[in-house]
Amino acid sequence: MAKNLAIILNSGSVNSAVVTAMAAQKFRPVMIYAELNAQPGSRARGAYEQQVAHFKPYRDHVLPMSYLAPLSGAAGPSSASAASDPRSRGSLAPQMLELLTMIASAARYAGHYQATAIYMGLRVGGQGDELSQTAEYIQIWNELLQLPCNQGELEITTPLLELEPWQVVELGYQLAAPFERTWSCVEEGPEPCWACRGCRARESAFQQTAKPDPMRGVRKA
Repeated sequence: MAKNLAIILNSGSVNSAVVTAMAAQKFRPVMIYAELNAQPGSRARGAYEQQVAHFKPYRDHVLPMSYLAPLSGAAGPSSASAASDPRSRGSLAPQMLELLTMIASAARYAGHYQATAIYMGLRVGGQGDELSQTAEYIQIWNELLQLPCNQGELEITTPLLELEPWQVVELGYQLAAPFERTWSCVEEGPEPCWACRGCRARESAFQQTAKPDPMRGVRKA
């Protein structure tokens, strides 16, 4: 029997690679990339395209959303969710509001493809108040989405929500997630700078698992 379809918001990040690998175990993925950066050819977009080549989804879509950039402050690489990106910091409310537009688009695609799940790499860690607030947002979104989509089974799934960065890496190794096809650097150079906040957070996560980061051995043309 063919697998059901799932919509996956993928930003080309480590979180996205892991959550896509998780979804692919149960569903045929439909991958969606929200293009917040009006300038084409970003490294995050390139990482997304590499993940598309790796996972070979049923369909993939790039959604032009550069109109959100002035509001989200997305001056660096695009992301399908600022809240799921380890480079992003800030209060919870603006991140959840930014996600609304992307979730609405994902829900529309879910209705079109009759998908039964929307996967996101959203992660807040085990912090009490922020975790409980985010979980409440997701519960409300799930209740709202089931009506317009007319699909009682449709569910927003955030399997990384409570994990710490090193736990995401550990899980990704178990799932054979393509870490070499991800991008965490805030710069747009040919290689990661390994000095910015995104690179440092990534390096720390891999070090805590005592596992090698394959990006350390990758040389971009």
